[in-house]
Order: sequence, then C-alpha cells, then structure tokens
Amino acid sequence: MTQSTPAGTPDQEGRALTGAAPLAWAARMRSAGLRVTKQRLAVLDALQEYPHATADTVLEHVRQSLPGITVQSIYTVLHSLTGAGLLRQLDLANSPARYETRVADNHHHAVCTKCGRIEDVACAVGHAPCLHPSETHGMTILIADVVYQGLCADCASAQPAQPASSGTLEVPTMPREARQG
Repeated sequence: MTQSTPAGTPDQEGRALTGAAPLAWAARMRSAGLRVTKQRLAVLDALQEYPHATADTVLEHVRQSLPGITVQSIYTVLHSLTGAGLLRQLDLANSPARYETRVADNHHHAVCTKCGRIEDVACAVGHAPCLHPSETHGMTILIADVVYQGLCADCASAQPAQPASSGTLEVPTMPREARQG
C-alpha cells in the first residue's frame, strides 16, 4: 500500500484509473490529507458497488483488480479511510463491521432480521443528530445511530401467516453474512 497512483495514470497492470469517480475520490483523499493509492481507490470502488459491505466482501471485489492485496492491507485501508471521514463503519448486532461511502449525512439503516438486507433510511426528523436524547450525561452528541429491524418485503411475503401472539416478542437474529441492499 505504499505506492501512489494518481487518477488518470496506468496502474501496475496497465489499466487506466480514469473517470469522474476516481478523480472525485482522489480529490477527497487529498483534502483529507491522504495519499491517493490504487488500493484506496479500489476499496472505494468496491464500496460504491457494494454499499454496507464487510471487509471480506471488499477484499473479494478488490482482488479482481489487485490479486495480490492482503487481508491486512484491506483492513489498513478501511481504517485509514474511516479515520479520514471518507467511510463510515457500521457496527450492527450479530454482524461483522460493515462500511459505506455515504458519510455526508446522518442517515439510519433498516435491517431485515431474516435475510440481513440493509437499506439506508433518511434522517427521521430535524437536524443531525436527528434524535435528541432526554439525558446527555454531559456529552456533546454528534451522531444518533438508529437501526430499524424488521422483515424486508421479500422475506415477509415468503413467511407463512403467524398464529396469534402469546404476548412475548421474539426477535430473530441477523444472518452472519447479510445480503447487500
């Protein structure tokens, strides 16, 4: 991850890193104080194509263009891009960390508890952080992470009718490898 490849120039395999997306990411990296590298561009490309991806999904996609990239390199890039504010890390229950490039707003997420599908949900009401806690305990609240859990339309239509509830709420757990929405 030490070699820098400016957008618009060929990488080691001779492919040109051109187009609006790499140029926009390159500018954002530079303004965040990061060097533009083909590894960082490849990770950002993977997350543009697969929002809410795990590190393993990112690795699988990046290896298509950079076959020699290591797992450690992926984690290093994810960490540096997250630290620079170019990525957001999602820590959802019963799921490995996930990453997304949508960082300019304080949106929330809806997660299907059956198949693991994840969808972005616009901020509910008001300005960031969208929710105002009744007690801050002296903290300055910057972000409110809300995760709506339920069944996506596909899973709900495939589920048989449920008998009358006994009054207890059963919350299913999300599959380990969740589907990307």
